[in-house]
Amino acid sequence: MKSIWPIMSSKLILLIALAACNSRAEKGAADSSKVRLVTLDPGHFHAALVQKKMYPDVDSTVFVYAPETPDVQLHLEKIKAYNEQPVDPTRWNEQVYTGSDFFTKMLEEKKGNVVVLAGNNRQKTEYIKRSVDAGLNVLADKPMAIDGKSFKALEAAFETAKKKDLLLYDIMTERYEITTMLQREFSMLPELFGSLEKGTPDNPSVTKESTHHFYKYVSGKVLTRPAWFMDVTQEGEGIVDVTTHLVDLIQWECFPDQIIRYQNDVKVNSARRWYTEMTLSQFKSITKQDKFPDYLKKDVVNDSVLRVYSNGEINYQLKGVHARVSVNWAFQAPEGTGDTHYSIMRGTKANLVIRQGAEQNYKPVLYIEPASGSISEDVVNAQLAKVQAKYPGISVKKLGKGWEVVVPEKYKEGHEAHFARVMEKFLEYLKNKNIPEWEVPNMIAKYYTTTKGLELARAR
Repeated sequence: MKSIWPIMSSKLILLIALAACNSRAEKGAADSSKVRLVTLDPGHFHAALVQKKMYPDVDSTVFVYAPETPDVQLHLEKIKAYNEQPVDPTRWNEQVYTGSDFFTKMLEEKKGNVVVLAGNNRQKTEYIKRSVDAGLNVLADKPMAIDGKSFKALEAAFETAKKKDLLLYDIMTERYEITTMLQREFSMLPELFGSLEKGTPDNPSVTKESTHHFYKYVSGKVLTRPAWFMDVTQEGEGIVDVTTHLVDLIQWECFPDQIIRYQNDVKVNSARRWYTEMTLSQFKSITKQDKFPDYLKKDVVNDSVLRVYSNGEINYQLKGVHARVSVNWAFQAPEGTGDTHYSIMRGTKANLVIRQGAEQNYKPVLYIEPASGSISEDVVNAQLAKVQAKYPGISVKKLGKGWEVVVPEKYKEGHEAHFARVMEKFLEYLKNKNIPEWEVPNMIAKYYTTTKGLELARAR
């Protein structure tokens, strides 16, 4: 392997050296009995968040392959911070290779057996497919496909993974948010929820909406975003990005443990997209760049306002059930607020609603609301006992039009902690070869839904 030091900036050399000094990992060859991670072209902070804690089955030496860009430095700074955090510091030993041939070098050297992908999405599907073709397992951040062409490549990658007995999996953190988990649990209690309504295009049975912000804090610091994050040809439009989580949750909650085949079970009826405007000063505050790069100028109006197609809505049917997902990006949340989520599942007996507004202090809260008539407190308590068997300490509080589900603090993990939950699930599937039969076809159905939605929105 050629030396990386001559082509790297002095600041980056110092950063890597400090990271190595602060690491308490054993130096030298990686432990071949453990999972060995390769981080490929990290450009999104999610690549670092899967390393915010250590895992018994994962070697502490991680191999990073990337082009020489500021993205690598930002990634290493986050890993260094985790190694130095006062509580439960990590022990990662980052071995970095940078150069224009980084991807080819990674495939040739195969120093790890799991490729972690979270970054620029323009080539992500190609990275996935070629990594799987080379016999490597892949854990990829969403989205794994951002248009119809990449969706077809992703399908082929899953087929190859099946033939080679490899694990290809995406990072679905929202399955580990407690109110969503409880919404799913209560929906599986027919005595309380009834059965899932079919709904109509104008009044879907299931609706999920989320609001996100370009300016945000991660690990206690203002997040520096790469400029390409605002280029939809590299990041993907909002309709194929964050909506991935929402489509995943609808499949996971409405049809738990069931296989979904997009050819028969998914019908995308309509979709729309719209842009968020960002001034140059706002752009500077999150990218630390003084001007819009050339690749963004196609989206700039009046020389100073960037338009980003970060918002979208998809209306579709899943196994005959009408569903709607929508995502909206603002620049910055009002003081004391943050990203928000709204979700409703309509049952024949009760609706399960998650709200996260001012009344909820911008924290997600689950409500049980009678769909028609009333539900006796005896029924609610009897069904609650079934949920408590799995989630001890969960309770309900009677309100004027239903019940609020009261969740103990021990279940309220932050978004960053959910990345460890996904990694632990991935490692379980990898070690025990026990990935559920529904996971792969449902991942494929999910990306069909989002990319088909984009196609319809653009046509409109």
